Amino acid sequence: MSSQPKSTSFGAYLRLMRLDKPIGIYLLLWPTLWSLFLAAEGVPDLKLLLIFVLGVILMRSAGCVINDYADRHIDKLIKRTKHRPITSGEINHESALKLFVLLIMLAFILVLLTNWLTIQLAMISTLLAILYPFTKRWTHLPQFVLGLAFAMSVLMAFSATLNIIPTTAWYVFAATLIWTIIYDTMYAMADREEDLKIGVRSTAILFAKFDRVIIAILQLILIGVLIKMGLVFELKLSYFLMLFMVVILMTYHQFLIKKREKNDCFKAFLHNQYIGVSVLLGIMFSVSF
Repeated sequence: MSSQPKSTSFGAYLRLMRLDKPIGIYLLLWPTLWSLFLAAEGVPDLKLLLIFVLGVILMRSAGCVINDYADRHIDKLIKRTKHRPITSGEINHESALKLFVLLIMLAFILVLLTNWLTIQLAMISTLLAILYPFTKRWTHLPQFVLGLAFAMSVLMAFSATLNIIPTTAWYVFAATLIWTIIYDTMYAMADREEDLKIGVRSTAILFAKFDRVIIAILQLILIGVLIKMGLVFELKLSYFLMLFMVVILMTYHQFLIKKREKNDCFKAFLHNQYIGVSVLLGIMFSVSF
């Protein structure tokens, strides 16, 4: 019998789900909230708001668990990840898989409170979440797959609210996909040297010395898509004013990654949450007042 204190074991499960590092929750939550407010053309239904906030927390936690399970051998070779609960031996991989199934089941119960279209989309989202951590072994575009997984929350928010996916929802989907590729490439830049040594693939490795230029191009495309979003949803001036803040934030992120230093690239990744908040505030002020 293990002499490990129960509190420590519980803490290990919290760390496995990354609940001690909620940045992933924020990055998934903001586009989901964009979509709920846009679909409702105002304040979303409280029931749907609770379903999606809880769903984001559960699915992001499940994604972290399956990611650490898939990377349990790789994580040993990377300084930043070698102390993760599965890799360090605090939690065995069988227990991790049981936790993953539990989290998926809880999320699925929440989706059952919506409609059939949203349930179907949730199934696709779950498959993408499971697929993502394994893609880094055979493609340099795992960031694209992660973007698809995150952007599914956009379609689900529209379908749960309207029982259809309007054409305009695809602009929000595109914005979420592009934004995810941007910030997750910054994240991958922080691990690029170690990833190259162990054979893990990423957009940071694919873009190589053109990483900053390609990120800048993606940032410009994202601004264009966000402007188009404002036009197709007929948002007010407050939304477009917040896009100036987004441009300022993007400029700052380019400054951070200029020298490609590990800590600064990771800081840029973390700081991207403020882009999501800025867009959300612009949408909320526009549709609610």
